[in-house]
Amino acid sequence: MMMFRTAILGAAMAAGFAFTACAARPAPEPAPQPEPHAAKAVHSYILLDRTGSMSSLWDEALSSVNAYAAAVGEAGEDETAPLETSVTLAVFDAQDGLQYDVLRESVAPADWQAVTSDEVSPRGMTPLFDAIGRIISTAESDSPEKAVIVIMTDGLENSSREITREGARAALDRVEAKGWEVVFLGADFGKFDDAEAVGVAAGQTMAVGKGRMAESMSRLAAKSRSYGSGAAPAVEFDAEDRAIANEDEVKARDN
Repeated sequence: MMMFRTAILGAAMAAGFAFTACAARPAPEPAPQPEPHAAKAVHSYILLDRTGSMSSLWDEALSSVNAYAAAVGEAGEDETAPLETSVTLAVFDAQDGLQYDVLRESVAPADWQAVTSDEVSPRGMTPLFDAIGRIISTAESDSPEKAVIVIMTDGLENSSREITREGARAALDRVEAKGWEVVFLGADFGKFDDAEAVGVAAGQTMAVGKGRMAESMSRLAAKSRSYGSGAAPAVEFDAEDRAIANEDEVKARDN
């Protein structure tokens, strides 16, 4: 009987030790869950010269803006997370001072209404520096994390009153400090004195020949998406872009 009791007591003590050991052992940490991809976004600001000299290119210029708005909404193969996009369009000229009109404000591509010459037509002079300052102010008011500012003109500065060349350059320096991108397109125009003067890099300027604007703007939209998604560090034109834009012929004529 004594041996039986001893055996039972030993078993109970062993069970107690096992229970204590289990109770003392901390519960395993839950496996870390992979972080979801953060939503990404890029906002495009298009500054379109509507001065009188744009008359012969106007319908094509508007079509190219519409092409950009459509293409910037199309996901690329290199995108690993959703990308939100929107487009603001402003036009400018000078008639007794800067005339700056925002025609589309932060519009998603799916909601874009095509801009036509029934809505806006060419007129006036070219207050380019004033207009650059104004589009940058528009972007700064929105304060997006990533932005692409597209400037399209067919001529040189000739009538700014609000901002000097130095002021426009200072505004673009602020853009660069934010990590935003600025591109300068010559609409059938191959002189980039003003772009260079305000600090736009050569890799971000391109002359676009007549008949080539819509395709060039669609390609630019794809580059804007790549920048917005993080697939590309910047928006720059390459040799293929320049060939499609017929840049060499435009520059040969204008220089």
